[in-house]
Amino acid sequence: MARSGPLGFFGKLFAIIFCLALALLLGVVGLIFAYRYVPPTSTLMLARYIQGEPVDRVFVPLNQISPNLRAAVIASEDSLFCRHHGVDWGALQEVIDSADEDGPSRGASTITMQTAKNLFLWPSRSVVRKAIEIPLALIIDFLLPKRRVLEIYLNIAEWGEGLFGAEAAARRYFQKGADRLDARQAALMASALPNPRMRDPAHPSRQMTRRAATIAARLRDEDLSCVN
Repeated sequence: MARSGPLGFFGKLFAIIFCLALALLLGVVGLIFAYRYVPPTSTLMLARYIQGEPVDRVFVPLNQISPNLRAAVIASEDSLFCRHHGVDWGALQEVIDSADEDGPSRGASTITMQTAKNLFLWPSRSVVRKAIEIPLALIIDFLLPKRRVLEIYLNIAEWGEGLFGAEAAARRYFQKGADRLDARQAALMASALPNPRMRDPAHPSRQMTRRAATIAARLRDEDLSCVN
């Protein structure tokens, strides 16, 4: 009878880890494919549900979200959204090259990467999260049309404490549906996204107002060919 040694043990351990990783990957791919058709829930929303905290979100199709907001979010978050395949490698390389001993000062996350983070990962920034976020973004871009990626992002993005999605945010901040946002209101909502719990589009700070004006000035120049 053959004796089991260290190599046999590590071989079995590797096989178990490989099978678990494969099962996890297939599960994620299955979920992403399902999200072509069903409204998804973000990890932040799920955490609030589990903790019994309120969630304000109304999922709406992309054609019920103002083109002003689509353009504003792309201008603010990811101007090359229609051209890259989930990851902006040029921006990512710039961030890596400019990093100091404390790490990168910014994240270079595309809308697709942020969608991956919101759907499957945790909010705090880390090298590990980014390493997982990048392949997830590539898979999402491969499996989902650009319109659906933006639609999901605009419906799960956090716009305040317990406030998710463009429709709920537009109703709270401007007392109107997301389809009726004008260019200024859309730019203010987009300018809130980097720090949504600290920025109020209805009562913007001077810095937020300046940022919104910059975004609004860029709306007509954004490439929206993939989401119109």
